Amino acid sequence: MTDRTRVEWREWGQDAFDEASVADVPVLLSLTATWCEHCHAMDDETYAEPRIAANVNDSFVPVRVDVDRHPRVRDRYNMGGFPSTVFLAPNGRVLTGAGYLGPDGMRQVLDSVRTMWQTKGPGAARVPRSLREDDPPAGELTADVEAAMLGQLTETYDEVAGGWGGSPKFPLPDALEFALKRDREMALRSFDAVGANLLDEYDGGFYRFATERDWAGLQHEKLLDSNAALVRAFANAYLHTGRDAYREPAERTIEYLTTTLWNDEVDAFANSQAPGEDAAHGLDATDRAAAAQPPVDDVVLAGPNALAIEGLCTYYAYTDDERARRYAERALETLRTDLLEGGVVAHAHDGTLEGDVGSSNGDDRRDADADGSDSSEPPCLLANQARVLAALTAAASTLGREPLADATSVADATIERLRDGDSFVDGPERGVGLLERPLRPLDSNVAFADALIDLAALTGTDRYRIVARETLADFAGASDRLGVQVARYATATARLLGGPLVVRVGDEPGSDLHRGALRIADHEKVVVPEAIDDVEPGTALIERGDRRSDPAKTPEQLSQRLQSVLE
Repeated sequence: MTDRTRVEWREWGQDAFDEASVADVPVLLSLTATWCEHCHAMDDETYAEPRIAANVNDSFVPVRVDVDRHPRVRDRYNMGGFPSTVFLAPNGRVLTGAGYLGPDGMRQVLDSVRTMWQTKGPGAARVPRSLREDDPPAGELTADVEAAMLGQLTETYDEVAGGWGGSPKFPLPDALEFALKRDREMALRSFDAVGANLLDEYDGGFYRFATERDWAGLQHEKLLDSNAALVRAFANAYLHTGRDAYREPAERTIEYLTTTLWNDEVDAFANSQAPGEDAAHGLDATDRAAAAQPPVDDVVLAGPNALAIEGLCTYYAYTDDERARRYAERALETLRTDLLEGGVVAHAHDGTLEGDVGSSNGDDRRDADADGSDSSEPPCLLANQARVLAALTAAASTLGREPLADATSVADATIERLRDGDSFVDGPERGVGLLERPLRPLDSNVAFADALIDLAALTGTDRYRIVARETLADFAGASDRLGVQVARYATATARLLGGPLVVRVGDEPGSDLHRGALRIADHEKVVVPEAIDDVEPGTALIERGDRRSDPAKTPEQLSQRLQSVLE
């Protein structure tokens, strides 16, 4: 972006806020992403305009932040999408904000903010509501949580186009997976819509979303995290149906991830691919093959890579696909070796931060975890901890129990460092601006609690199940108001209340009995391989709550035992 803008961007950090304080001017915070087409357009059309750039440089301290590299800044200052154009007082509080601004809109906003600052000064700034609420709405976990979420999905379901809600239309993999066990017809029609409209039939992989209710207006960027989540979701749809119509989109996406998004230098997945030219996506196969490939942001981030590992393990569990297993193991090795220490997950791989595609001169490429504090210790971030814990438990269930030591370390470090009351804050309360204020994200709390349920079953440590229950209950007072975007809250609550379906296998990973356990048609189950302390070698059994099946010696017998624990 450096060649697109005349603005003298600063790095996020204390120096920028000190400069604004001394000069008695606001900070202009620009939140962007390398994959964001509108971000690039705003650089070309707005920040490159000489008079606007001069105005910004003279009357503000401009700060550019890449939202993928600085998630805590993103989560506190996001104005609802990217780019986000946010004006701050020197203490980090918000004066006002907007999304994309063209030249005329930017001129008006710059004049308005300058006048606001001259007349009201810091008194005009505010702390966003999400950072003012001290306690989450705690309540009791009941079966009503699951029923309320199913009601939300039914109410917002698009009978014509599939999926949920109006415009824009996102794939919502957690909602797809929740619906698979509760309203299969609605789920499969939505899977069909996502596959038909968002899958890139030529290169593989899913586009991020569509702007219109009928799935028109495709946004052609491809992100690792959303693609990884959809691999898992489509694999689970294949588990329930046995239909290639759901296996093939997952397979095509794995091919895309392991080619276009594979960073061979560090054995892990790159973060995203920019949209490229819109016209190129409409070309026929021959012309598209000759067209220039959109640029890839090669930075390796822990959280999206963990999602990819989980998705690949899920697909491998149902298909024995060697490509999925091989790349899951390679990325897992990098994750455990280079991005995990003492149970704390580093946000980014150091070897991929220099020269990243599309970065501005204001991005701190030396430390993607930078939070503006003097601490040399990388912050423990809840979203990364939750995703990595889920990846480690998925690997332990499908590939073998060896990752469980790291999984318990991640769980314990997260509980020790980030637990505040009965739930979790997103990271350490340190840094400049609003980073010193706690944020309690529901989605990351739910993801961590859900992974703890798996860990409790795999390790037999009831403490993890208790923490999961307390975490989910801390938000239960608002469960009747939750939207379909957090359907996983209802999934995790249902698994906790009824007890997850647990299959204990007294055999090694890859055996016929273990493979049969993985293919029991319940994607919310937990498979525990090498469980020789719980079952006789060469046998397996199924548990749910207080119910326990008789031992089985073959996959066929195991499948027959399922009904005995469900009745």
